[in-house]
Amino acid sequence: MADHYDVLGVSRDATPEEIKKAYRRLARQLHPDVNPGEEASERFKLVTHAYDVLSDPDQRARYDMGGDSAFGGGGGNFSNFGDIFETFFGAAGGGGPRGGRPRSRRERGQDALVRVTLELGDVVFGVHRDIEVDTAVLCETCDGSCCQPGTQPATCDICHGTGHVQRTVRSLLGNVVTSQPCNVCQGYGTTIPFPCTTCQGQGRVRARRTVSLDIPAGVETGLRLQLPGSGEVGPAGGPNGDLYIEVTVSAHEVFSRDGDDLLATLEVSMPDAILGTSTTIESLDGPVDLEVRPGVQSGDVLTIKGRGITPLRGSQRGDLRVGVHVVTPTRLDAKERALIEDFAKKTKAPGPRLAEFHQGLFSKLRDRFRG
Repeated sequence: MADHYDVLGVSRDATPEEIKKAYRRLARQLHPDVNPGEEASERFKLVTHAYDVLSDPDQRARYDMGGDSAFGGGGGNFSNFGDIFETFFGAAGGGGPRGGRPRSRRERGQDALVRVTLELGDVVFGVHRDIEVDTAVLCETCDGSCCQPGTQPATCDICHGTGHVQRTVRSLLGNVVTSQPCNVCQGYGTTIPFPCTTCQGQGRVRARRTVSLDIPAGVETGLRLQLPGSGEVGPAGGPNGDLYIEVTVSAHEVFSRDGDDLLATLEVSMPDAILGTSTTIESLDGPVDLEVRPGVQSGDVLTIKGRGITPLRGSQRGDLRVGVHVVTPTRLDAKERALIEDFAKKTKAPGPRLAEFHQGLFSKLRDRFRG
């Protein structure tokens, strides 16, 4: 008989964890489902027996004192094979481990996704919304038990509540015991003799419910907000999944967004651009006074501090930046034309000329809101 420590490739003072690790490694290499050769089969039997002895403190102590737990011949009964299948090959043959627990009918519900469209004004300070969600909710008739009121699940007669059945198969390794989910109860260990007629034994029903949501300031298109536990209730009254709110911010006809700043364009007449003026504009949160200095140019930006968007994580609002567009009149009567001509003669303004590109009109238009 080969030495058990040599078979597993460990020292005699190996810890239980080292022995288990060595066994797992060898079992993966030599298991008949992976390595069907006769030599591998014999080695697998030796490895399994060595592990059975050395993993049990009493058997290992007797073995270390010179005794041995006999292998029992080539046709031994591997009653722990279901455990081996489960541990190393994920319930081979479709079964759970021998003596394992039945499945639970209660499972976590699925996550839900709802899309919400906001106005740009909603983003400045945040907004409260009541959202209608079509989802799975707890069945009020059976309260998630899946049974008609006054009844309860019955222990499965086939698996006797274990959720699985064992089968013994003769093979080259002897009698191999495998474990499979019970076909009658589907692995739950119980059956529902009288399913709830409201939910058809699911413990949940489809319904429309209202979810109150405070959407914070600073959100933007594509952002998803998570509401833990507000998604679908699980089968048999299992815990709820999560609800995700995907935000879309609709375009505004006057204002646009640049980070936490708001952008707008102010049309100024030529006389007002020359002489300067004051005006009141309507921002997203009320009227704002604005001073236009004399000699303002198209492309200049007037900044109003603190009238932008409150950031998603912070309290300091961005700015409202107003780009100036000087409107040149296209239709003049004779008197107006004469006045402009007289003004041009008196100011002796230079004629049209090319300017340096970075100071030119195209540069200003390009950088209007980026200064």
